Amino acid sequence: MTATDTGATPATPEAPVRRTRPTRIAAVVVGIVVALLVVLLATRDPAGERIASADLMGKPAPAIGGDVVLGEPFDLGASDRWVVVNFFATWCVPCQQEHPELRAFAEEHAETGDARVVSVVYDEQPAAVKDFFERKGGDWTVFDADEGRTAVDWGVAKVPESYLVSPTGIVVERFVGGVTQRGLDAVIDAYDRAAAEQTGSGGGS
Repeated sequence: MTATDTGATPATPEAPVRRTRPTRIAAVVVGIVVALLVVLLATRDPAGERIASADLMGKPAPAIGGDVVLGEPFDLGASDRWVVVNFFATWCVPCQQEHPELRAFAEEHAETGDARVVSVVYDEQPAAVKDFFERKGGDWTVFDADEGRTAVDWGVAKVPESYLVSPTGIVVERFVGGVTQRGLDAVIDAYDRAAAEQTGSGGGS
Protein backbone atom coordinates (compact mmCIF):
# COMPACT_ATOMS: atom_id res chain seq x y z
CA MET A 1 0.00 0.00 0.00
CA THR A 2 2.93 2.28 0.57
CA ALA A 3 3.87 2.00 -3.11
CA THR A 4 0.34 3.03 -4.09
CA ASP A 5 0.38 5.97 -1.73
CA THR A 6 3.67 7.31 -3.07
CA GLY A 7 2.60 7.04 -6.72
CA ALA A 8 5.66 4.90 -7.63
CA THR A 9 3.66 2.39 -9.63
CA PRO A 10 2.13 4.81 -12.21
CA ALA A 11 5.48 6.59 -12.60
CA THR A 12 7.28 3.41 -13.64
CA PRO A 13 5.77 2.91 -17.17
CA GLU A 14 6.14 6.61 -18.03
CA ALA A 15 9.90 6.72 -17.52
CA PRO A 16 10.84 4.34 -20.40
CA VAL A 17 8.54 6.26 -22.75
CA ARG A 18 10.32 9.52 -22.04
CA ARG A 19 13.73 7.91 -22.58
CA THR A 20 12.93 6.01 -25.81
CA ARG A 21 11.09 8.71 -27.76
CA PRO A 22 14.17 10.94 -28.25
CA THR A 23 16.14 7.84 -29.23
CA ARG A 24 13.58 6.88 -31.86
CA ILE A 25 13.45 10.42 -33.22
CA ALA A 26 17.24 10.53 -33.45
CA ALA A 27 17.25 7.21 -35.29
CA VAL A 28 14.71 8.51 -37.80
CA VAL A 29 16.75 11.68 -38.37
CA VAL A 30 19.93 9.68 -38.90
CA GLY A 31 18.11 7.40 -41.35
CA ILE A 32 16.89 10.39 -43.36
CA VAL A 33 20.38 11.91 -43.48
CA VAL A 34 21.90 8.63 -44.65
CA ALA A 35 19.23 8.27 -47.33
CA LEU A 36 19.91 11.80 -48.59
CA LEU A 37 23.64 11.10 -48.75
CA VAL A 38 23.00 7.94 -50.75
CA VAL A 39 20.81 9.86 -53.21
CA LEU A 40 23.42 12.61 -53.50
CA LEU A 41 26.23 10.17 -54.25
CA ALA A 42 24.09 8.18 -56.68
CA THR A 43 23.19 11.27 -58.68
CA ARG A 44 26.60 12.94 -58.55
CA ASP A 45 29.02 10.15 -59.47
CA PRO A 46 27.45 9.00 -62.78
CA ALA A 47 27.49 12.58 -64.07
CA GLY A 48 31.20 12.83 -63.40
CA GLU A 49 31.77 9.48 -65.07
CA ARG A 50 29.83 10.52 -68.17
CA ILE A 51 32.05 13.58 -68.53
CA ALA A 52 35.16 11.45 -68.11
CA SER A 53 34.04 8.95 -70.73
CA ALA A 54 33.34 11.74 -73.22
CA ASP A 55 36.88 13.00 -72.65
CA LEU A 56 38.28 9.66 -73.89
CA MET A 57 37.19 10.19 -77.48
CA GLY A 58 40.17 10.67 -79.75
CA LYS A 59 42.64 9.92 -76.97
CA PRO A 60 44.80 6.89 -76.09
CA ALA A 61 42.80 4.13 -74.43
CA PRO A 62 43.41 3.60 -70.70
CA ALA A 63 44.89 0.32 -69.56
CA ILE A 64 42.66 -2.57 -68.50
CA GLY A 65 43.52 -3.83 -65.03
CA GLY A 66 42.24 -6.70 -62.94
CA ASP A 67 42.59 -10.45 -62.99
CA VAL A 68 41.68 -12.59 -65.98
CA VAL A 69 38.41 -14.44 -65.33
CA LEU A 70 38.21 -16.11 -68.75
CA GLY A 71 40.51 -16.46 -71.74
CA GLU A 72 44.14 -15.50 -72.12
CA PRO A 73 45.96 -12.50 -70.61
CA PHE A 74 45.71 -9.49 -72.90
CA ASP A 75 47.59 -6.20 -73.03
CA LEU A 76 45.59 -3.50 -74.77
CA GLY A 77 48.70 -1.37 -75.21
CA ALA A 78 50.40 -4.09 -77.24
CA SER A 79 47.48 -4.71 -79.60
CA ASP A 80 47.80 -3.87 -83.29
CA ARG A 81 44.16 -4.49 -84.24
CA TRP A 82 40.72 -3.10 -83.48
CA VAL A 83 39.53 -3.87 -79.95
CA VAL A 84 36.01 -3.65 -78.55
CA VAL A 85 36.29 -3.03 -74.79
CA ASN A 86 32.97 -4.14 -73.36
CA PHE A 87 31.80 -3.44 -69.79
CA PHE A 88 28.98 -5.77 -68.72
CA ALA A 89 27.33 -7.86 -66.00
CA THR A 90 25.67 -11.26 -66.39
CA TRP A 91 22.51 -10.07 -64.57
CA CYS A 92 22.11 -7.06 -66.89
CA VAL A 93 19.32 -7.65 -69.46
CA PRO A 94 20.72 -5.29 -72.16
CA CYS A 95 24.09 -7.01 -71.66
CA GLN A 96 22.44 -10.37 -72.32
CA GLN A 97 20.76 -8.96 -75.41
CA GLU A 98 23.96 -7.56 -76.92
CA HIS A 99 26.02 -10.69 -76.24
CA PRO A 100 25.05 -12.51 -79.49
CA GLU A 101 26.10 -9.38 -81.42
CA LEU A 102 29.49 -9.34 -79.72
CA ARG A 103 29.88 -13.06 -80.35
CA ALA A 104 29.06 -12.65 -84.06
CA PHE A 105 31.51 -9.76 -84.34
CA ALA A 106 34.27 -11.70 -82.57
CA GLU A 107 33.75 -14.78 -84.70
CA GLU A 108 33.70 -12.83 -87.97
CA HIS A 109 36.91 -10.95 -87.19
CA ALA A 110 38.68 -13.98 -85.77
CA GLU A 111 38.94 -15.20 -89.37
CA THR A 112 40.65 -12.02 -90.57
CA GLY A 113 42.50 -11.29 -87.32
CA ASP A 114 41.85 -7.55 -87.56
CA ALA A 115 39.61 -7.11 -84.49
CA ARG A 116 38.76 -8.71 -81.17
CA VAL A 117 36.56 -8.30 -78.10
CA VAL A 118 37.69 -7.86 -74.50
CA SER A 119 35.20 -7.63 -71.63
CA VAL A 120 35.30 -6.26 -68.08
CA VAL A 121 32.69 -7.76 -65.75
CA TYR A 122 31.08 -5.95 -62.82
CA ASP A 123 30.87 -7.44 -59.31
CA GLU A 124 30.57 -11.07 -60.39
CA GLN A 125 31.88 -14.38 -59.14
CA PRO A 126 34.10 -16.19 -61.67
CA ALA A 127 31.74 -19.18 -61.59
CA ALA A 128 28.80 -16.99 -62.71
CA VAL A 129 30.85 -15.51 -65.56
CA LYS A 130 32.03 -18.92 -66.76
CA ASP A 131 28.48 -20.27 -66.63
CA PHE A 132 27.24 -17.26 -68.63
CA PHE A 133 29.78 -17.81 -71.42
CA GLU A 134 29.15 -21.55 -71.47
CA ARG A 135 25.44 -20.92 -72.01
CA LYS A 136 25.70 -17.88 -74.30
CA GLY A 137 28.92 -18.66 -76.19
CA GLY A 138 31.99 -16.51 -76.76
CA ASP A 139 35.62 -17.23 -75.98
CA TRP A 140 37.30 -13.84 -75.61
CA THR A 141 39.23 -12.52 -72.62
CA VAL A 142 37.20 -11.34 -69.62
CA PHE A 143 38.71 -9.31 -66.78
CA ASP A 144 37.24 -8.72 -63.34
CA ALA A 145 36.29 -5.19 -62.28
CA ASP A 146 39.62 -4.52 -60.52
CA GLU A 147 37.62 -3.09 -57.57
CA GLY A 148 36.11 -0.55 -59.95
CA ARG A 149 39.39 1.12 -60.88
CA THR A 150 39.22 0.16 -64.56
CA ALA A 151 35.64 1.42 -64.82
CA VAL A 152 36.66 4.74 -63.26
CA ASP A 153 39.60 5.09 -65.66
CA TRP A 154 37.27 4.53 -68.59
CA GLY A 155 34.51 6.72 -67.13
CA VAL A 156 31.84 4.03 -67.27
CA ALA A 157 28.48 5.25 -66.00
CA LYS A 158 26.52 2.00 -66.23
CA VAL A 159 26.50 -1.30 -68.08
CA PRO A 160 26.44 -2.17 -70.86
CA GLU A 161 28.95 0.30 -72.21
CA SER A 162 31.55 -0.40 -74.90
CA TYR A 163 34.43 1.44 -76.53
CA LEU A 164 35.98 0.84 -79.92
CA VAL A 165 39.75 1.25 -79.88
CA SER A 166 41.70 1.62 -83.14
CA PRO A 167 44.82 -0.41 -83.99
CA THR A 168 46.85 2.63 -82.99
CA GLY A 169 45.33 2.57 -79.49
CA ILE A 170 42.97 5.56 -79.90
CA VAL A 171 39.37 5.51 -78.64
CA VAL A 172 37.23 6.27 -81.70
CA GLU A 173 33.69 5.44 -80.56
CA ARG A 174 31.58 4.86 -77.45
CA PHE A 175 28.44 2.71 -77.33
CA VAL A 176 25.98 3.06 -74.43
CA GLY A 177 23.14 0.61 -73.84
CA GLY A 178 24.35 -2.13 -76.17
CA VAL A 179 26.21 -2.72 -79.41
CA THR A 180 25.49 -4.53 -82.68
CA GLN A 181 27.82 -6.27 -85.08
CA ARG A 182 26.59 -4.02 -87.86
CA GLY A 183 27.19 -0.86 -85.82
CA LEU A 184 30.73 -1.87 -84.91
CA ASP A 185 31.59 -2.82 -88.49
CA ALA A 186 30.13 0.44 -89.79
CA VAL A 187 32.43 2.51 -87.58
CA ILE A 188 35.47 0.45 -88.53
CA ASP A 189 34.66 0.69 -92.26
CA ALA A 190 34.13 4.45 -92.06
CA TYR A 191 37.40 4.91 -90.19
CA ASP A 192 39.32 2.73 -92.65
CA ARG A 193 37.86 4.60 -95.65
CA ALA A 194 38.78 7.95 -94.14
CA ALA A 195 42.31 6.73 -93.43
CA ALA A 196 42.66 5.39 -96.99
CA GLU A 197 41.43 8.68 -98.48
CA GLN A 198 43.84 10.64 -96.34
CA THR A 199 46.70 8.38 -97.38
CA GLY A 200 45.71 8.69 -101.04
CA SER A 201 45.51 12.45 -100.83
CA GLY A 202 48.91 12.60 -99.24
CA GLY A 203 50.42 10.32 -101.85
CA GLY A 204 49.07 12.36 -104.72
CA SER A 205 50.43 15.67 -103.55
